[in-house]
Amino acid sequence: MILKIRTEGDPVLRMKAKPVTQIDDTMRKLASDMLETMYAAPGVGLAAPQVGELVRLVVIDVGDGPEVLFNPEIVSFTGEAVDVEGCLSIPGMQGMVKRAAHVVVTADDRYGRKIRLAGGGMLAKALQHEIDHLDGILYVDKAYDIGPAEVDEDEQEES
Repeated sequence: MILKIRTEGDPVLRMKAKPVTQIDDTMRKLASDMLETMYAAPGVGLAAPQVGELVRLVVIDVGDGPEVLFNPEIVSFTGEAVDVEGCLSIPGMQGMVKRAAHVVVTADDRYGRKIRLAGGGMLAKALQHEIDHLDGILYVDKAYDIGPAEVDEDEQEES
């Protein structure tokens, strides 16, 4: 089921999400619906607060297949990268954001198993962007040169 994406100005986007204490069928359904919503948008990531759910859940697909991450935490980061970002919750805008070039994230998968995800490039950017959403932080809080998005038909907007 495609969910409604909350947009800037909705107070839920500025709230801190709570940890998921039980990964059950309800949580797995939310993750599945979030993936469907993300692909339909289209985007490369989506955090639960963006669909009005204050739980620590993000979904990401930067082209290597979907990742469902419950209670994700960045446990290490290295380097620095500056790149353009957009957000499904702030349609039509983009800005330059400085983030870590490489991150290591731990999380629970959809079955409650501990997983570790490491990467650079688009994956590192998407992980940091989505985890920020769980803490009520939007990319515009960190961005400069914010302006109208220059849409490339071959690029997906990051959520």
